Amino acid sequence: MDFTPTEEQTAAQGLAAQIFGDLATHERLAAAGTGTDTELWKELCAAGLTAAVEEIGLLGLVLLLEEQGRTTAQVPFAVTCAYGLLAVAEHGTDEQQERLLPPLRDGTAVATGAFPARDGLRADGEGRLSGSVPYVPWLRDATLVLVADVDRELWIVRTADPGVAVTPVETTAPWSAARLGFDRAPGERLGGPEGRTCPGTGTNSATGTAAYEAVLAASRTAFAGLQAGVCAGSLARAVAHTTTREQFGRPLSTNQGVLLRAADAHMDTEAIRVTAYEAAWRHDKGLPYAAQALTAAWWASEAGKRVVHAGQHLHGGTGADLDHPVHRHFLWGRQLDAYLGCGSEVLEELGQLLVKEGSQ
Repeated sequence: MDFTPTEEQTAAQGLAAQIFGDLATHERLAAAGTGTDTELWKELCAAGLTAAVEEIGLLGLVLLLEEQGRTTAQVPFAVTCAYGLLAVAEHGTDEQQERLLPPLRDGTAVATGAFPARDGLRADGEGRLSGSVPYVPWLRDATLVLVADVDRELWIVRTADPGVAVTPVETTAPWSAARLGFDRAPGERLGGPEGRTCPGTGTNSATGTAAYEAVLAASRTAFAGLQAGVCAGSLARAVAHTTTREQFGRPLSTNQGVLLRAADAHMDTEAIRVTAYEAAWRHDKGLPYAAQALTAAWWASEAGKRVVHAGQHLHGGTGADLDHPVHRHFLWGRQLDAYLGCGSEVLEELGQLLVKEGSQ
């Protein structure tokens, strides 16, 4: 395994770090409230970072999402790339790719995903969807939604179509979320009526759950990368605070308890990062990575929760201030803890997968 970024990935990460660092400031984030920073989104797309994801792969996307997580920038970057660009590029028909990818690349279209699959969401023989999803991140911004029905078939739905209801809701993190409702809403099957062979599986997406499992695994890996950035940003703020804040005539960082807590948070952050890198690298190499994606998701949930709690605790009374920047990392970390499956759910899935692989 070699996780060393390519020249293109390194350049894209550097550009993302510059844009997020310059524009995702505390003042702008506070002004955005729970909504999206539309100017930042336009800047990212104009810089070609959304379009670059198809070239730099899932590992490249993980690197970019780390930079978003460091600043908790409120843009629909992760969802548009995971549920839009990568999903259509890997599982869409040639016609779907030609029609859907250009507006996703330039940001004139925003995608999100109603994942994981839910029992109440069904599609009839005409491809019309009924049911609801309690919340979908960045749905308020989305023009397209990738929907997984009860049979784990994937459907592309336009939010402006009749029969689609989008009701704004507030979640722990400010992700422009909304409740998604369908009343015989028209859906377009990803991969077309006949499906498409899923890369690396040889399985036809119209006759099985391969496309769903592939998109879910890639999304879990991407959001693990986002969590790695959120944790790194939280820890960086904690380090800055404890090295400059003095108590009894010396910096807080000289206390052994503070040092040990920060060291544990650093190791947890690195564990999230390296497991996300491994899963993404295997994806890009065309290797099986289902177990690695679940491992990354487990670390993102369990370790991520510990890190953002540590970041807030190390700020002492300051961490209790809801307007302090570190509290935003706390909110994002807790939202990512449960998104796409909390730690215990992911661990159960991983156990079942390992048993299945061991019996083959």
